[in-house]
Amino acid sequence: MPHPPRPQGAVQGAFFGRRKGHKLRIHQADLMTRLLPRLAVDIARAAPADLRALFSAPVTDVRLEIGFGGGEHLVAEALAHPEIGFIGCEPYVNGMAKILAQIETHDIHNIRLVAGDAAELLAWAPAGSLARIDLIHPDPWPKRRHWKRRFVQHATLAAMARVLAPGGEFRFVCDIDDYVAWTLAHLLRAPHFTWLAERAADWRQPWPGYTMTRYGRKATREGRRATYLRFRREGEAKRGA
Repeated sequence: MPHPPRPQGAVQGAFFGRRKGHKLRIHQADLMTRLLPRLAVDIARAAPADLRALFSAPVTDVRLEIGFGGGEHLVAEALAHPEIGFIGCEPYVNGMAKILAQIETHDIHNIRLVAGDAAELLAWAPAGSLARIDLIHPDPWPKRRHWKRRFVQHATLAAMARVLAPGGEFRFVCDIDDYVAWTLAHLLRAPHFTWLAERAADWRQPWPGYTMTRYGRKATREGRRATYLRFRREGEAKRGA
């Protein structure tokens, strides 16, 4: 699958890892050829002043899910909130094929897709254009020499702060304690973000309406407890700047 050129100002080296696994089934390959071009966001071109223009039907807000894996959470969110536009970013081809099958099955019209690096999408999107960003069970890159590959870095947090509207949220779910601590340490030092937890249950329990992913269920079976973090974007940002 072609990978678009990196937009000017994009965070360097944000994606690491393989882009394709097992061979796609015939129907999956057909969806990649037939359906994906209709839903793909071309970040090689200039962004619209308002990301809501990406959707054929009117939407009130736009949310982004980074690395949606098999797409369970993103599809559930889109079905539960037809009034909101969703952008899913996933460089893994097999994950893209899985979500396309679900979009076709459920006839979903409020999802757009980016088959590439989320850091490039963040650099492309207008300021204040997103109401929420979700990062659910990202690759933890547990070895110390690989920590620089984790998506949560000072540069990516600055990029998220730019594209989130005031009052927007960054939501993070992870079952690896070290990455949770890493994320908290980075967010607590980051300008414009406030941790919304007021009691232990706020990070020990998923927020209302959360859809457990296949990976999340596997982690539970293997005895790993996930942590659920919510951060609000403070300050002012002008939509479309």
